[in-house]
Formats: sequence, C-alpha cells, structure tokens
Amino acid sequence: MGGDHGPDVIIPAAVSALERHPNVKLILVGDKDVLEAKLKAHQLENETRLQIHHASQQVAMDESPALALRGKKDSSMRVAINLVKDGTASACVSAGNTGALMATAKFVLKTLPGIERPAIVSALPTMKGHTYVLDLGANVDSSAEQLVQFAIMGSVLAESIEGRDKPTIGLLNIGSEEMKGNERVKEAATILNKTDLNYVGFVEGDGLYRGEVDVVVCDGFVGNVALKASEGVVHMMRHYLRQSFTRNIFTKVVGLIASPILKHFSNQLDPRAYNGANFIGLNGIVIKSHGGADEVGFANAIHIAIVEAELDVPKNISQHLDVILQGQAA
Repeated sequence: MGGDHGPDVIIPAAVSALERHPNVKLILVGDKDVLEAKLKAHQLENETRLQIHHASQQVAMDESPALALRGKKDSSMRVAINLVKDGTASACVSAGNTGALMATAKFVLKTLPGIERPAIVSALPTMKGHTYVLDLGANVDSSAEQLVQFAIMGSVLAESIEGRDKPTIGLLNIGSEEMKGNERVKEAATILNKTDLNYVGFVEGDGLYRGEVDVVVCDGFVGNVALKASEGVVHMMRHYLRQSFTRNIFTKVVGLIASPILKHFSNQLDPRAYNGANFIGLNGIVIKSHGGADEVGFANAIHIAIVEAELDVPKNISQHLDVILQGQAA
C-alpha cells in the first residue's frame, strides 16, 4: 500500500513478475477491498498466483519509524514482514517508508548471528557492468568492525548472485594511499587484510563507476550522499542532452538520427533496471523499492527478491560469516 503510487503500480508490476517467473506466487498485502477492486479493474480477480492478505493499516511515507513500529502492528508493511518471519513468504518487497521498513524488519526478523546492523545494498552501473555498494543509508555512523561485516555480506551477495569467485572488495575513501581516510576506515582496512576476503584496498569516488571492484564498502552517510549525487548527475546529463538536441531544427534532425544511440545510452543508465535495494544482514529477505518506482522498476525489485530467495542469500552470509569469525579466532 506504500510508495508514491501504491497498488496502481504494484499490481501491474506483480503481473509482469508472474509472467517472468512462472513458478512464483505473490501475496498482495493491504486493504482487501481496495486490492480486490484493483484486481477486478485489471481483470485479475481469477489469477490463482496472486493472493490477497488483508492488513487494516498502512504506514505513511513521512511517518516516524518509531511510531509506525509501536502503533501500526497491522500495517501492510508489518504484516508482510511477519509473513516472511513465519515462513509463509520467502521475501518481502515494499516501496514504503524506508526508515519504518528497516526498523520493522530489524525488530521482527532480527539480524543474523555475528551481524550488528543490517545495511542497504544495491547494484550500481559501471563501465564494466555493475558493482554492489553498501551501506547506502541504513547506518550513518559505522564502526570498523561493522564495515568489515558489510564487506563480508557484500562479498557473499556478489558471489551468490553473480557467480563471481572471490569478489574483489574496496573501501570507499578520499584517496587510494594507505595513510588517507579517517581512523575507522583505516582500521577496517587493517582487519580486512587479515581475512580471506579478496580485499584490494581503497577506492575513490570516481572508481565506483569505473568498475574497479565488485563490492564497495562505506558507511551509510557516505554511501547515501554518493548515491544521491550520482542520481543527480544522471538527471543533469539527460537534461543537457535533451536541451542540446532540441535547440533548433538542425539539432532536432541530428537528434533524430542519433536516437538509437541515445536510447541505448539511456537504457544503460536507467535507474529502473537497478531498482530494488536489499536490507542485507537480516534473518530474512526484505527488498526496498524506490517510492517513486513505476511498473518496470517495481517488477525489477520483485525479481531481485525472487533471485535472492532462490539462492537463500541470508543462509550463505551466515555460513560465510562463521568461517571468517573462526579464522579470526584462530
């Protein structure tokens, strides 16, 4: 029921996901009357792979996470996460209030053993494909040990989903030299060098998009600023390209000729193709969609949830974490 568009986007996205994954069933959690009316409007009332689970409340996009956690125990968000907790659902996908979703997911599902805080991780496009970046905003102030935990989780995610053997890991920093950065980043580097992870050193901001490593680790403050700045740059590029090709008749003709190239360029940077961030480190799978995502974007978030459920990413992280911690103890 959350996000900027609610069921009007999520129901068509669910249909797209069902077409892409014929063995999957989806549970729509929210106001039963509203959802039934929407399904009927889309002529989907008899779709057996779409079920409705009623929830009497919903969390507003600007609602306090603490108030939502305490006072909205029958919200669509809380009920959906409860379905993951009891095993009815393999994953939860939401476009709702990020803070409330994280607080509720952490309260209901708890973190994996050995993980102090969950992190937000997503794939970002690079010149070589894409790289996984975490944390993107869940923890604004992380210790060196927590950065190491993020590195472990990011490595397992890249290995599980991409099939990358020993994914390369870098710490986002203000320089590549060993003496650069704050004490927490330098301490995290020292710890990572003692693990069996494929840690390759510091990565500067521009290295994010050159695809220098498979996984980039940072605290949530730095990660979120980098993410939002990157989104702003993409919007600015599109603005100036559109402006340049519509200045006069000549540039419009050139734009028409170049339209296949421009379309390919736009598709490569299309944020919808990367929509769906994982709340990694939880004892269950929760995927956060951008609140303003359209049908294509939300369908991609569902796809990410399905892939991670099939691969049982939380179990893989837990097993790998045990190995790392045992190695450090030895």
